[in-house]
Amino acid sequence: MSKLYFRTLWAGVASPFAAAGLGLFVYRSLTRASADRNADFVFRLSIVAIAMALPGIITLVLALADHRKGAFSTVSKVGLMLGILSLGLVFLPIRGVVERATQARNLALSDVEAPPFSTADIHGNTHRLDEHGGKVVLVNVWATWCPPCRKEMPGLDKLYQERKKQGFMVFGLSTEDLETQLDFEENVLSVSYPLLTIEGDVPEIYQTTARYPANYLIDREGRLQPAPSTEQPFENLVVAVDALLKQQIIRR
Repeated sequence: MSKLYFRTLWAGVASPFAAAGLGLFVYRSLTRASADRNADFVFRLSIVAIAMALPGIITLVLALADHRKGAFSTVSKVGLMLGILSLGLVFLPIRGVVERATQARNLALSDVEAPPFSTADIHGNTHRLDEHGGKVVLVNVWATWCPPCRKEMPGLDKLYQERKKQGFMVFGLSTEDLETQLDFEENVLSVSYPLLTIEGDVPEIYQTTARYPANYLIDREGRLQPAPSTEQPFENLVVAVDALLKQQIIRR
């Protein structure tokens, strides 16, 4: 068999590695060049998805060429299968786009009832949202590996300490395992507000996070209100919290 007809096999073998490498390269390049990483997130991941699909598409084209030439052998079929499998990697950036869009929609919710949660913090104490009726509640979705989260947490802790007597409550929520969070608290940063796990009943709205940190603001009536983007100055969040603290409960 001519070496020419092995090209589909080699393309198929290389396609998963090429897809992963291209995706990483394109993502890093676009991220470095980005002027607003929040605004162009979907665009960047869309370009990454296209780049990751190219090796698989090239393999498909080569397989079709083999078929037209009557040389679509078992070797070509193996290469084609590998190329098709590599296209599955495109699911990763596509999932990121879907999750980011879902999160953006959730964060923009206004004047709708906040989904209740009941779960344990990292020390085993149970916390329920409905125990804080009449308060302004901030649910801060964070991760131990997230530098902006670490930067924001001391400010959140200070805000909590200064406003808690006015009826302000802060919860940190991470989807990471208990051991990881405990290690972070012990060796990196400790805060006075509860750090929640997802071991209990935590609605998906608080868990679907493609961008960290994320803040959900709940007013005194238990209704979600848009919080300033975490990329905005922290003072904007303080202003939003103070505005909600000044509002009185209106019985509907």
